[in-house]
Amino acid sequence: MDLDPDRIARAAKEIDPVFLHTPQYVDDQLSARLSKRVLTKVETLNPLRSFKGRGADFALAGLPADVTVVCSSTGGNFGQAIGYAARKRGLRAEVFVPSDTAPVKLARMAATGAVVHRVDGDAKAAAVAHGSAPGRVYLSDGIDPAIAEGAGSIGVELATESFDTVVVPVGDGALISGIACWLKEVRPSVRVVGVAAAAAPALAESWRRGEVVAVPQENAFAAGIAISRPEPVAVPRLRALVDDMVLVTDDELRAAMALAAETLGLLLEPAGAAGLAGLAHIGTDAAATVLTGANADFR
Repeated sequence: MDLDPDRIARAAKEIDPVFLHTPQYVDDQLSARLSKRVLTKVETLNPLRSFKGRGADFALAGLPADVTVVCSSTGGNFGQAIGYAARKRGLRAEVFVPSDTAPVKLARMAATGAVVHRVDGDAKAAAVAHGSAPGRVYLSDGIDPAIAEGAGSIGVELATESFDTVVVPVGDGALISGIACWLKEVRPSVRVVGVAAAAAPALAESWRRGEVVAVPQENAFAAGIAISRPEPVAVPRLRALVDDMVLVTDDELRAAMALAAETLGLLLEPAGAAGLAGLAHIGTDAAATVLTGANADFR
């Protein structure tokens, strides 16, 4: 295991405070609608409207001041986080995204000062090539341990409350592996369940088989968790830390978005509502989930 609970504990103290100690509470109406006690952690009330700032800030903390940070960002939230953290630390950032990235996310990435490259084709491959040049550092959301450990600070905060199952959206695996690494250390009885989009089940299928499985995604409705091929390092992490995986349909994601709006007054993006959608598949009386993003494309 390349993730370290001690570094997660450090991240929980050192990350930019704007991302820490997000609201976590039980809403009676939501719990009644889901027929279980649900602790929700709201990771949308920060300048990025997503949890991604935690991992990005922790990963950039150790970089020298004269580098350009390069990344790819399929859903757009990670690129926004890298741009924000880079600007705060006096670094430059370049983000490579698919050409069909939602305008709301393009605008928010550009607003951080990052140079945004729209790519017709493989945005990740373009970022890797660009990031190998002198003076540049390539960071991958699904590879770099510090990104998962920064996201694991969510687990540190969740662990102060009572629940027996945590349900977490799964894209590249950084969020769930960070949270699970901490909970398996301090609350080993907690069951960790990942939720992937049925339209993009690559990591869930890789977890089941114990090897990297590429699955072409049907669509990018849940862009924040839509990947076609996981990073190899993500599979053993999740096999060691995650107890189960469930898949949710686009209709279930839409219903979860409506549920969050009706009960919590929150407008989530599809990927941000995946944890809520997954709760319908979980047999437990006391669960926790993370609402991970609110950069919705109103089109």
